[in-house]
Amino acid sequence: MPALTLTPGEPAPTEVDFAVDPHSFHAALREKGPVQRVHVPGSGDVWLVLGREEVRAALTDPALSNDIRHSATWGSDGGNAIGLNMLQTDAPQHTRLRALVAREFTAGRIEAMRPRVQRIADGLLDALPPAGTVDLVAHYALPLPLTVICELLGVPVEDQHLFHTWSTELVAPSSPAAAGAAAGAMSAYFAALIAAKAADPGADMMSALVGASAESDGLTAEELLGMAFLLLVAGHETTVNLISGGVLNLLRHPDQLAALRADPALLDGAVEEMLRHDGPVTAAAFRYAAEPLEIAGVRIPAGDSVMLSLAAASRDPDHFTDPDRFDIRRSTRGHLAFGHGIHHCLGAPLARVEGRIAVETLLRRLPDLALAAEPDSLVHRRSAMLSGVAALPVRWSRRLPA
Repeated sequence: MPALTLTPGEPAPTEVDFAVDPHSFHAALREKGPVQRVHVPGSGDVWLVLGREEVRAALTDPALSNDIRHSATWGSDGGNAIGLNMLQTDAPQHTRLRALVAREFTAGRIEAMRPRVQRIADGLLDALPPAGTVDLVAHYALPLPLTVICELLGVPVEDQHLFHTWSTELVAPSSPAAAGAAAGAMSAYFAALIAAKAADPGADMMSALVGASAESDGLTAEELLGMAFLLLVAGHETTVNLISGGVLNLLRHPDQLAALRADPALLDGAVEEMLRHDGPVTAAAFRYAAEPLEIAGVRIPAGDSVMLSLAAASRDPDHFTDPDRFDIRRSTRGHLAFGHGIHHCLGAPLARVEGRIAVETLLRRLPDLALAAEPDSLVHRRSAMLSGVAALPVRWSRRLPA
């Protein structure tokens, strides 16, 4: 089933599969206006906002709440506390939660992680054969950010494999029952981890957050669970797609790959273009109309769900010239891959560090890297919120030393 369709009874604007090519779907809808009604399997009918200016404004509109309790269809959280996190709360609760994490997620701490990220990248490439064919997602794009965020949170190495299975089910559910089971399993694991950190704290971020919970404005037990969930899932799922999607775009555009190989100074701009052109987050977390409002002249009743398309905003032709062209030299100023406003991604600096190191190391050490499958044969993850391939077969004939 596609991750996004038009509302029942509406004529399809394009025959493409949303999961494979959301941009054509967005472009066809944009022809009808910047706000359209669509259907999200599992979530029902929602308002989809496509225009960059409309998305940017909506991201800071107080009439749109991140708290699902403002949804007309909300019933309960299913008994799981993982929804009590920064992404799904509003000010002033969000302000307090973000402040507690921000002091552990400083620029200095992220910068100090560069050598470790580089060692992880090199170690993953060292484990590959001198020449051959592998799935880049399984052997590089996934384990790199997963290892980084698990180390940051203090998750034991032997448990790290559990999290991608759970988080994959949560961001792209195979069924409501499976998603509920994953949420329950992750909540139970984190409850045990939090108890272990309270009894024997370490130098990791989770130990610091547990310690801060004793303060007057510290995290409650449920907020600790929600924060652990958000940091783990957002801290690796999105970066997996940034790395794999960015490499795929380079391999599909040999002129851009050649330019980057010839001039490594283009790397920062290349990563920003990867974020703009095919960012890992297709849409921001659902917003809910806390009161009636209008967006681009469209009236949205209180309680309705609203989806803000970061992908469509970052390819808005009114803001970006020839937006569908992948060009690592273009100005990407104004892309919304990391959102905007108080919910702007707190982990953006870490994602950029990981993306830059991952791409630079891969291209430097595998100088003849190439796709090992036809682009049309790649399997795309089916999610209305995230964009990425499930696997990325690549090949190379020589591997250079670190």
